[in-house]
Amino acid sequence: MRWGAASKPAPQSGVVETLRVELSNEGTVPWNDQVKLAYHWLDDRDNPIVWDGPRTDVPHLSPGEAATVELDVRGPMPPGPYRLALDMVAEHRAWFSELGSPMLSLDLEVAPRSGEPRADLPPNVAPADDWAERVRAAHAEGYGVVAGAIGWNGGRRPRSLSEYTPGPGRLPRFTGALLVPSVLPGIELERLDDVEGLPAYAAPRDEPWIYDGRIVLTVRPQSGRRPG
Repeated sequence: MRWGAASKPAPQSGVVETLRVELSNEGTVPWNDQVKLAYHWLDDRDNPIVWDGPRTDVPHLSPGEAATVELDVRGPMPPGPYRLALDMVAEHRAWFSELGSPMLSLDLEVAPRSGEPRADLPPNVAPADDWAERVRAAHAEGYGVVAGAIGWNGGRRPRSLSEYTPGPGRLPRFTGALLVPSVLPGIELERLDDVEGLPAYAAPRDEPWIYDGRIVLTVRPQSGRRPG
């Protein structure tokens, strides 16, 4: 295959951007449904950072035919210098780059994720002194949704908050609801039943998110009562 012109992306960490690229079938076999466009993120020595990116359908091009294709590319995390490598794949057979066709490589500086986060804190919830700093740092790293631990200041800690005890760091396999998360604009979360009166949401399926036990909100129930 042969690459043509490609749009110049301005990637942000964790953000999906749509690119346009021209490509043509320079082989002797028509392309069928098994031929897809994909991408990798590499370092400046072509070591893979994110390999085997999502697939994009391409037209059924006969030998000698060309087309312009749009593909969605999610910026890698964290921000920094990367090489975006567009590649074709014959599913369950081989990458075109393994068979002699070159990848289309673009050296890019991936910027921190932008946007003003929002978190609807109930009046009886107080953020730790470093809460805003940690939240903004995680968003800039590329996470669209950032959630953390719940401290309790009002007698015995409710059993339902046991998995939200402040801890040493990130839990990438956290399975609980996200309580009072910080969310970037444009992201809508599925609302769940409150947990001890705290707004609870399901983790998003199509956005990078993180739970960090060092990001702490403290519940201060009035008159020693649990939040209602």
